Amino acid sequence: MSLERLVLWRHGESDYNAARRMQGQFDSRLTATGLGQARRAARSLAGLKPEVLMTSDLSRAGDTAAALVAETGMPLRVDKRLRETHLGTWQGLTHAEVEALWPGCILAWRGNPEWAPPGGETKVEVAGRAAHVVAELDAAGHSSAVLCTHGGLIAGLTPLLLGLPVSGWSVFGGMGNCHWTVLVRSGSGWRLFSYNTAAVV
Repeated sequence: MSLERLVLWRHGESDYNAARRMQGQFDSRLTATGLGQARRAARSLAGLKPEVLMTSDLSRAGDTAAALVAETGMPLRVDKRLRETHLGTWQGLTHAEVEALWPGCILAWRGNPEWAPPGGETKVEVAGRAAHVVAELDAAGHSSAVLCTHGGLIAGLTPLLLGLPVSGWSVFGGMGNCHWTVLVRSGSGWRLFSYNTAAVV
């Protein structure tokens, strides 16, 4: 059996999100709002009855995934390959600070998956490391999985799995906090079932 459904779940609101800071691989924590988002999303995702639950090793993802553990009792696996993009010298800066120091570069970064912040990773690199996790789940014969991870990773991994050319990746915009994407198996590839889905309040 191969992986038939893959859910890519972004973490809830973090303190860096609330302050509009570029967190990258800094280990920020969930706000009270983020914890509430995680609990609401977990109730919806539990209905998908995933076989495997994995999370990035960053606290904001692990604490989000813990809400699904509390809802289902399923074990949680941690994999650092599901970390957010390393943003190099941008990490910790506000969006306004980045724009002031590197004018126009945020737009360049968002529009070009092969462009990296100074000292950081490209979206292509991030998607590549995450794709190895998916391939291993596929090879292990699991039918469905939820990966609790980060918005930048999801925006790169989704078009990679769909087989889109890198030049077209930027059509996938940002993910809301605690929103998720669902991909389903279609023949030998993947089909997008939903993108940036939110829990029904």
